Amino acid sequence: MKQFIKIDFDGIDPEHGTPKPERVISGDPQFRTWNCDEAEGGIYAGMWEATPGKWRIAYDEWEFCHILSGRSIIAEDGGEEHHVAAGDSFTLRPGFRGTWEVLETTRKEYVIRL
Repeated sequence: MKQFIKIDFDGIDPEHGTPKPERVISGDPQFRTWNCDEAEGGIYAGMWEATPGKWRIAYDEWEFCHILSGRSIIAEDGGEEHHVAAGDSFTLRPGFRGTWEVLETTRKEYVIRL
């Protein structure tokens, strides 16, 4: 078993998806996900991209994000709006509830722990 995994998206066909219809607030957001690594215990690493739109989000997992391109607004229910763009890094913790609005197609690298 390899212990060093290079995160490389070449040759990986992305998974296509959308938010659940009942979560969409505006637009027609489309997702592409390149999952590069996963490990026992529910750990995933890869890249995700979304086109413009706004939808409700609810996190039961912990996620580290690093924005590669685009602009989005992540708003926590009853809390702040966070404007994120290329170069920004942040975590979303279990229990986070709010909205994600993509202003310009946004691409991020992620590490998720269930």
